[in-house]
Amino acid sequence: MRILIVEDESRIAKRIEGMTRNIIGDRLQSLKRIDTLQEALEFIETNPLDLVLLDLNLNGHNGFELLGTAVSKPFHTIIISAYKDQAITAFEYGVLDFVPKPFNQDRLALAFKRVTTEILPENKKTKFLAIRKKGRVVLVSVEDVLYVKGAGSYTELFLSEGRKELHDKSLEKLEQLLAPSFERIHKSYLVKLSEISNITVASGSRYMAELRNGESIPIGRTKYKDLKAKWL
Repeated sequence: MRILIVEDESRIAKRIEGMTRNIIGDRLQSLKRIDTLQEALEFIETNPLDLVLLDLNLNGHNGFELLGTAVSKPFHTIIISAYKDQAITAFEYGVLDFVPKPFNQDRLALAFKRVTTEILPENKKTKFLAIRKKGRVVLVSVEDVLYVKGAGSYTELFLSEGRKELHDKSLEKLEQLLAPSFERIHKSYLVKLSEISNITVASGSRYMAELRNGESIPIGRTKYKDLKAKWL
């Protein structure tokens, strides 16, 4: 894993680094510590990353200035902050976890586990997906997302009123953030369950999900039974 720690208190940054090395072990490919907002923004624009650990108060600067850019990127973001009252907003922006200060190694290990194996903590829902559009970050309401199609290393968001946007995150990363209101019905598709109006079998024994807007998207053979049970 390639990890960036954005924390302005040296003592805490070193503690996070030490815990990270203990938890990740041999899987750690690179680890960088940065203590200013501007340097962090420049670093994430020019370096490939798998995870950012971000404080929300950086020398008096609001970490949300960085968060909007971070959550639009291919990597996941975990907040480590004493400002517990900002946790709900952070989750709405699309962070994977919020680790409140003070914390121990077990709590940080749980956050790391969610990067690869778990969805968002219970009752914490992503309300926006941040996308990069014309050189700026724009927040798209999850309520407007009908379904998501994987397109290699990025995804296509199919929105209400026929709109479509691109997201830099992979389908797998968005699946972690959007569950449980979205279901992986195919290796290339995530769909909002409430948008499915019917499930049909087309010629050639192809399973299809008919959406309320009239579109049809494929259902993987291994997904059909689970989807039908949840949809009914």
